[in-house]
Amino acid sequence: MKKSPIGIFDSGIGGLTIAHALKRKLPNENIIYFGDTEHLPYGEKSKTAIQNFSKKITQFLLEKKCKAIIIACNSASSVAYECVKEIAGNTPVFNVIHPVVDKVVKQCSEYNIGVIGTKATIQSNIYEIKIKALCSSAKVSSLATPLLAPMIEEGFINEDISHTIIANYLSNKQLAHIDHLILACTHYPLIHQEIKDYYKGTVNVIDSAKIVVEHIAKQLKKDNLLNDSNQTEYHFYVSNYTESFEKSAQFFFQEDLKLKEVKLWD
Repeated sequence: MKKSPIGIFDSGIGGLTIAHALKRKLPNENIIYFGDTEHLPYGEKSKTAIQNFSKKITQFLLEKKCKAIIIACNSASSVAYECVKEIAGNTPVFNVIHPVVDKVVKQCSEYNIGVIGTKATIQSNIYEIKIKALCSSAKVSSLATPLLAPMIEEGFINEDISHTIIANYLSNKQLAHIDHLILACTHYPLIHQEIKDYYKGTVNVIDSAKIVVEHIAKQLKKDNLLNDSNQTEYHFYVSNYTESFEKSAQFFFQEDLKLKEVKLWD
């Protein structure tokens, strides 16, 4: 069981930021990644559609004997976590929202917290609901930033166009009085520094990937599921393969990799 892989899935390749952080934190772990590139972005899909996609992918990862499943997508985490847990049974399921909320509330319950993410994540209001459940005095301001994920996937980082789009969103009056900002999309760690630069130290920009992976490592250790072998394998699957996705995937994972296409919906 310890040597079994950890399954990670996302609507596309943004979740590779979680896979990369996991590889750095737990270098002995085997990883199977599934990116649903046929249906991205989940942020523009209905709740029912996201749940159906998530259930199908979870079934695939369970068939691959994954010992844990990570929903490395805020949109899916916000609307499909419970149904994924139901299918997974005794297999631990992690999402990218709860660990961040727990950490943020401990750090900054008296502050004004901003949240940026896809339309689906922001419309679900999941962050405000979870934060206020733990700390009713916290103030939460959320803003959908739908152009950021495709911008990042196209490789527009640290360029004039990305500076302009980021500044346009972050200058929105909705975020005018925040002290902390949650990057509620697994693409956003790649523009973490750009966002920090925009605020010039006036806002604490929270590294969600690091928080999520630290939580997962702690839980796997507690459950005695950490792999003690150093012979690791990484497998990367997508529902629709293109060379451009493979190139982008290497950028997100920060290493060479090969994507394999698997048609789950045939």
